Amino acid sequence: MWYHLRFEYLALLGSLILVFLETVIHLITFCLRELLHIFLIKYASLTNSRPASPIIRFCYDQSKKIFNLVIPEAQDKRTKEEILAASIAEASDFTEICSLFGYEAEEHIVQTRDGYLLGLHRLAYRKGEEDMRVNQGPGSISKKVVYLHHGLLMSSEVWVALTDEQRCLPFQLVEKGYDVWLGNNRGNKYAKKSVQFSPGSNEFWDFSIDQFAFHDIPNSIEYILDVTSQPSLSYIGFSQGTAQAFATLSIHPLLNQKVDVFVALAPAMAPSGLRNRIVDSLMKASPNFLFLLFGRRSILSSTTMWQTILYPPIYVRIIDSALSLLFNWQCRNITRTQKLAAYLHLYSFTSTKSVVHWFQIIRNKNFQFYDDELQTPFSIVASERFYKPVKYPTRNIKTPIVLLYGDSDSLVDINVMLQGLPRGTVAKPIHTYEHLDFLWAADVDKQVFHHVFDALETHSPKGVNGINTVNGVNGANEVNGIDTPASSHPRLDRPPHHKSHFEQLSPETSCSPSR
Repeated sequence: MWYHLRFEYLALLGSLILVFLETVIHLITFCLRELLHIFLIKYASLTNSRPASPIIRFCYDQSKKIFNLVIPEAQDKRTKEEILAASIAEASDFTEICSLFGYEAEEHIVQTRDGYLLGLHRLAYRKGEEDMRVNQGPGSISKKVVYLHHGLLMSSEVWVALTDEQRCLPFQLVEKGYDVWLGNNRGNKYAKKSVQFSPGSNEFWDFSIDQFAFHDIPNSIEYILDVTSQPSLSYIGFSQGTAQAFATLSIHPLLNQKVDVFVALAPAMAPSGLRNRIVDSLMKASPNFLFLLFGRRSILSSTTMWQTILYPPIYVRIIDSALSLLFNWQCRNITRTQKLAAYLHLYSFTSTKSVVHWFQIIRNKNFQFYDDELQTPFSIVASERFYKPVKYPTRNIKTPIVLLYGDSDSLVDINVMLQGLPRGTVAKPIHTYEHLDFLWAADVDKQVFHHVFDALETHSPKGVNGINTVNGVNGANEVNGIDTPASSHPRLDRPPHHKSHFEQLSPETSCSPSR
């Protein structure tokens, strides 16, 4: 008790110091604004920078000079993978990344029942199928639908920001004949819009995992099934994307009938805490500390500024250091080139409240609804005898669940997780894998993908495996890894493999999958 109180006082003192420093910085910025403006205009004229971006160019150039002084970079000619990584890093959005690999992505908007507008991305066509109709009723190709959802502080871009097409799960699913959809949470880059509230208001950001479970996930699934005219889909989630599915399926019994299988990559339900003891103690002791420190709107929104003004290798090292400090992740399975491509797409906006919700879950060791009744340590009602936050009834889930977790992931306690899930849940460890490895590891295609494909094939409805149909005629497509008899219909022949203008690069070594 006293141990936690001590850290609560430290948290309060720290927050007051930060508020004071913020005030000082605002004062200095105000006094120097005119002087800085004159300097930057002069700098822009000397460097031929655009008038709107001299400060960004100045900061970027200076950070690059400092990095090269400390760690001189080799002047060798860049490889094709490094050129592709730079193109991915500089890509502005999901569709631009996909176009680098020759895929055409659709953009959709779904309105949730509480008025938020969420961006959905769709990859329906193999290369060469762009002129065909997929899941559009009579006369179109019928494909099984797969839905992928990202993690905390992310967007759909994390699924496709890879330097090798073979390691990109959405692209491989498309090539296997699936109609692939990717979702986004309210508040992030593709869902920063509401018909009721402005993103500049506190009301817009007043959401937690509860709203993801009650609205974002079920409304997105309903929209996808309506558009594709399919009776069900398969769900693949990463990190918080798995937690949102656990929560959603537990409180929407009928939705379980529309999800054939739930594949959870790096599943998150009740993490044990952060590796850093001081930060972990602060967050467990006082969830309000986050509100005091970050406000009640978007959390860490300045990250986009640092992404812009810092030289990418510096930004990568900062992210690596933060992951090591907080979670003890070393990220050795992810190559440096992959980090340069993906880390600039790692962050997207979310609410401070959703992060506070996670720390409530960690503090109480309970996968629960957001707790509005935060009690003081000496409050009588803080005792479980009088008050207990409502827990998500995850044991009620009927959809088959397959957990793929890393045995080096500090956020996963698989034994505790299985206790809260229904019998029959399948759990498969991946040797040496940490959290982000399920997105970007050098051998993710060899270690993880076959588990995903097996789960999708095993739980596909009868009559769907291996068959794409047009007007009831079987096509010569390979779906879910199964070859079907050829059809005389010429437009259903599998198109030849098209390479993008970048040659595909695969890992030199292949690790045998861990089972």
